[in-house]
Amino acid sequence: MGLDAERLAVVPLAGDDGLTVATAGDTALTGAKAANLARAHAAGLPVLPGFALVPADRAPGAPTGPEPLRRAWRRLAESHDALVVRSSAAGEDAQTSAMAGRFLSVLDVRGWEAFTAAVRRVQASGAEMAVLVQPMLRATVGGVMFGADPVAGREDRILISAVRGGPDRLVGGGAQGVRYQLTRLGRLLHTDPPEPRRARLLTHRRLARLARLARQAERTFGAPQDIEFGFDDEDRLWLFQSRPITAMAAHAPRGARLLGPGPVAETFPGVLQPLEEELWLVPMAHGLTRALDIAGSAPRRLLRAVPPVTTVGGRAVADLRLLGAVPAAHPVLSALNPLPGARRTSAAWRVGRLRAALPMLAADLMAEVDRELAQLPSPGVLRGSQLLAALAWGREVLSSLHAQESLAGALLRSPAGGTTAAGEAMAVLAEERRERAGRGGDGGEAGRGGDGGEAERLIARHPVLLALLPPTLGALGERPSLPQRTGWTGAPRGVAALPPREGLRLRIRWVQEMQASMVREYAARLTAAGQHEALRGLAVLTWPELAAALEGGAGPPPGLDRREPRPETPPLPAAFRLAEDGSLIAERPGHGAPGGQGAGGGFATGTAWHGGDGERPRNAVLVVRALDPVLAPALPGLAGLVSETGSVLSHLAILAREHRIPTVVGVPDALERFPDGTGVTVDGSTGTVEPAAASAETAEPAEPAARERPSGGTADPADPADQTDPADQTSPEAQASPAGAEDAEAPPEAPEAPEAPEAPGSAGRRASRSGRASRR
Repeated sequence: MGLDAERLAVVPLAGDDGLTVATAGDTALTGAKAANLARAHAAGLPVLPGFALVPADRAPGAPTGPEPLRRAWRRLAESHDALVVRSSAAGEDAQTSAMAGRFLSVLDVRGWEAFTAAVRRVQASGAEMAVLVQPMLRATVGGVMFGADPVAGREDRILISAVRGGPDRLVGGGAQGVRYQLTRLGRLLHTDPPEPRRARLLTHRRLARLARLARQAERTFGAPQDIEFGFDDEDRLWLFQSRPITAMAAHAPRGARLLGPGPVAETFPGVLQPLEEELWLVPMAHGLTRALDIAGSAPRRLLRAVPPVTTVGGRAVADLRLLGAVPAAHPVLSALNPLPGARRTSAAWRVGRLRAALPMLAADLMAEVDRELAQLPSPGVLRGSQLLAALAWGREVLSSLHAQESLAGALLRSPAGGTTAAGEAMAVLAEERRERAGRGGDGGEAGRGGDGGEAERLIARHPVLLALLPPTLGALGERPSLPQRTGWTGAPRGVAALPPREGLRLRIRWVQEMQASMVREYAARLTAAGQHEALRGLAVLTWPELAAALEGGAGPPPGLDRREPRPETPPLPAAFRLAEDGSLIAERPGHGAPGGQGAGGGFATGTAWHGGDGERPRNAVLVVRALDPVLAPALPGLAGLVSETGSVLSHLAILAREHRIPTVVGVPDALERFPDGTGVTVDGSTGTVEPAAASAETAEPAEPAARERPSGGTADPADPADQTDPADQTSPEAQASPAGAEDAEAPPEAPEAPEAPEAPGSAGRRASRSGRASRR
């Protein structure tokens, strides 16, 4: 079928032949690609001549028919060896989606017949498609330039990828090119791979011209642009294409806090439901705040605004600088700042006195907690108001326990040969299994889940075993199993032999378990009254809602059955900041970190998949040799994308960012390092790709070993990988030390905390008295 020239109108990019620039720059008429070039030409940017072909009925006044088309073609063909015929769809280069590489471009078009055939092919690649025609420039050097860094979300940086020849090999994903990072003024910051000074692909003069072009394009279009460019054999710079940068990564605002799960991940390894957060994490934050204030580690203004621990997506995280878990951001400036030293000097007197008194204060608080827990009747005989009183006392005393535990970790030296709560628990568990084996039973069954409640009976006899389990409001049958391996542990010494810090950590775990038993009792009563899945529903309540339900006897609020619990989410990065939209911005590791170049999309963990005809695994991370555009249909639903070669500015990388798929390119030997079915973690911000635990469908079950949590723990002596002195492990409370606290930044607001008691040791006594009065 021939070209129907009668239905085509010719719209020159330069706005000659009586057409205005506004007509050529109308995206609805000529498509985004041609319209952007027309606007750039009108602004004085270096754009090649050309014209767009559009439906005649949409361009009244424009020349139509075979003769205007042949004249426009001849004008270009006579002055250039070959032409390029490209698509120009209305939504092709839009702000929200570039549709990079979706439609057809025909290069090196020579002669009238080849030209008309190329126009037909481009028209067939999309409905209502305008066609852009320009000379084909034989570039000596070409590439792609971003007027901002889309991966880091920084508008003060310019990124350039360049290759010899035109930019086609680069945007097609077949070449990685040389990557340059510039300031907005054109100062070179980084080149990858490094180039010899006398053999640079882009000289300093060329880089300065490109930076100027990026600034001019931003002024013309009102935002940083994604630009394709080329230098001809006379070293003239030409703009081939300009479009908005899509999928611009979120950027953490100045002063955003450095967060991470490290100090609290072992205490709360999973997603916390709202009630778990308010029962346990809020008191921890309050107690740590008090400890930091007593130690003079941070100004009170900051402590009033910044919670030391909080949640992100339901997972517990800590303010790493406030707790001193990372070095100061500016060590030299911190050393010169006199305020932290003056603050600590003013606190030195009370800290010195506290160091001497703390063992006695801790013993007094632990005795109060033990007495209160011993006097507490079984949850089954308590009224609703008494359940509430026990829960409220638990929140208040947890704050005091966390405060003293953190101070003990910072101020008291662990005694030589001292054990941990988890170490004592492992010794008790090993002794129980030895006794069971001596009676002719299976020693390995002691504490194993699914054995008709044997684990719960064992915990009831030896509450120290709770040090091996994280707190949860889930049903007892859903509790994780006790460790199956104990190895050599030595003989139990008894809870009274624990150092103050370990004793406090154990009481924290006991109080948490008491609170969980109260919530389970209330759920059991609701279930008996006909409310299904009551325990699941209570976990999504807030503390004020639960208090109102228990105190007034009105029951849970209406619509509780429609609330969904917080879903399980992938583990958080080790260190990150929050953007204004709430997205995570992973902290970039130091030089030499394994991986490739991050292309954006965020952070994910999944199962490596090499594509092909095999079944696509759940949470698939596609691992490929190169970013072939034919892979575009496979992008939706991927958990991640890893490529051994390619550029972050290639079409497939752009599409992956638009789909919010964590993408990393330039990962050496990725196919060999991450075989089909293995677990892999992909960080599109930092470029880190690391092995991870495989999914349950592919991973072999691992025999659990004891890991110390902030409530205490010990390594398995039978496991060579675990030969660590348990007494040397640290908790989040122990990290509440003066180091680095002055560098913490404040968020908008702090979470609600229990009312502050007068001193870390007084809350237990006062709340204990009020709790007993309520139960009477």
